[in-house]
Parts: sequence; C-alpha cells; structure tokens
Amino acid sequence: MKITRKSPHSGITQTRDLPITPEQWRHYQRGELIQRCFPNLSDGDREFILTGYTEEDWDAIFPPEEDEEC
Repeated sequence: MKITRKSPHSGITQTRDLPITPEQWRHYQRGELIQRCFPNLSDGDREFILTGYTEEDWDAIFPPEEDEEC
C-alpha cells in the first residue's frame, strides 16, 4: 500500500510502497497501536507512517558522534 507523508524536518513529501494490507490500515485508522497493526514493518517504516520522519531525517537531526581522542 502506498503511504505519503511530508517530513517535518526537510519539508519533502515522500511516498513509500509498504507491505501492509487494507485491513491493517483500517485497524490503524481506528486507533489501534501501530506496533500491533504493523508488526512486520521496521521501526523506521512505522515512524514514517506516524510522523513523516525518515531515517535520513534522524541522521541529519542527530548526526553520529565523532570519536574524540583524549
């Protein structure tokens, strides 16, 4: 099923074709917990559905820390 969301960080609208069924989507729309509706999705895909944030957004917001030498 194709899901479209706009990233609050980048402002970019993206569409992902996620392996979810119309029945799962109906349960989600009715307010069931996203983890129960889509147990087959990754945390990143569920976050995309909830907020529109992508893994790239999170990397930009929270860049990996560089190792500091003492």
